[in-house]
Amino acid sequence: MLPRKRTPYGQWSPDARALDVIGGKWTLLIVRDLSAGSRRFVELQRSLPGISTEQLRIRLAEMVADGLLERRRYREVPPRVVYSLTPRGEDLRRVLGEISGWGLRWTWGPPRGDERLDFDALLRTLTTLPVPSKTPSGVLALRAGNDTFACEIRKGSCRLLAERPDRADATISGSESTWVQALSPASLGKGLRISGDRQLAKAFIGLAARQVDPPASPTRRSAAG
Repeated sequence: MLPRKRTPYGQWSPDARALDVIGGKWTLLIVRDLSAGSRRFVELQRSLPGISTEQLRIRLAEMVADGLLERRRYREVPPRVVYSLTPRGEDLRRVLGEISGWGLRWTWGPPRGDERLDFDALLRTLTTLPVPSKTPSGVLALRAGNDTFACEIRKGSCRLLAERPDRADATISGSESTWVQALSPASLGKGLRISGDRQLAKAFIGLAARQVDPPASPTRRSAAG
C-alpha cells in the first residue's frame, strides 16, 4: 500500500488517489527526465531549473516510497547513486503524452521571456506523444545547433535514446532558432533540413503537428498568452 501524502485529497476515487501520488510539483517532470534512462541526482538538477537541492531530494524520496522510482547505489569510489523508473513510473509516460498533447492544443506558443529553452527536455516531452500504429520504425538523429540527440520509433512508441547510435535512418537538423520556429503552432515542421528516410522524419515531426490540427482557435491563442 502506498504511503499517504501530508495533504491527501481525502476522496475515495481513482483520480484523487492518483493525484495523491503524482500531483506534486516536479513529479511528472522527473518522470519525463527519466524516460530515456537512469540519471544521477546532479543530472536531474541540471535538467530541472528552479528546483532546489532540498526539493529534489524530498521529491525523489517520495517517488521511491510511492513505487515510481528505483534508487540504486553502486559501490564505487566515489559512490554513485542513480534513479530509474519502475514499471509503475514507466506507465506514466502515457499520462505525460496526454498532457503534452493537451498542452500543444491549448497552451503552446513561442518561448516566453522567463522560460528556459532546453531541447533535451523538449524532445523528451515530444517522445511521450501518441504514435500512430502505421508510423514507420527507425532511428532518427536530431541536430539543434551544436547539439545532437537521437530517438527511436518502434512498435507504436517513440523514445529518446541515452546514447547516440552509430548510424541513423533519418536526420533532422536546424539551428536553435529554426527548431523554435518549427515547433511553434503556426509553422510546425517548417525550415528544418531532412536527410535519409523522409517518411520517418516527417512522421516524427507529425507527432506534434497532429496534436494542433486543426489550427489553434482565438481561444487557444489567448490561453497560450
